[in-house]
Amino acid sequence: MAKVYVFFADGFEEVEALTTVDLLRRANVEVVMTSIMGKNTVTGAQGITVCTDKIFEEIDPSDADMLILPGGQPGTTNLSQYKPLTDLLTEWNAKGKKMAAICAAPTVFGGLGLLNGRKATCYPGCESGLTGAQTSTDRVVTDGNITTSRGVGTAISFGLELVSILDDKKTAEELKEAIVYGH
Repeated sequence: MAKVYVFFADGFEEVEALTTVDLLRRANVEVVMTSIMGKNTVTGAQGITVCTDKIFEEIDPSDADMLILPGGQPGTTNLSQYKPLTDLLTEWNAKGKKMAAICAAPTVFGGLGLLNGRKATCYPGCESGLTGAQTSTDRVVTDGNITTSRGVGTAISFGLELVSILDDKKTAEELKEAIVYGH
């Protein structure tokens, strides 16, 4: 079974984070919702508070198959300013391990120089933060080990792409049918 860590910061976009967690768990991916706030309760951009599984200091992501960043503001800014996470992302990318981000969060990758020469997408208006990337308006873009997506309206497509990467296309298609997506 695949294992992923989804990183939560105050101001995260609830739909992007929780849709991704939901779809991955439906596909039997082990998802560890991880707070970077030093506490398990994290409040999203729309005022919804969630309880994460772990706080950053409690995890050992060496057993993970993917690291995932939801967008939202000021969630994305909080993620980008949390050095233990940015160090982990830089190290992770250097090893070619899978990472994903949606909405404004791909700018975290851009700010770290991880998108140089890659195709990437993000929330409209955040493209300047995709430093070094060939920007796209596609709903979801996977280029090498990095997957990016545009926002709330693409959260299901993003989650299904991650299922396809972590499991297989057949599982993603079965899940798409089960949730009546695209009908």
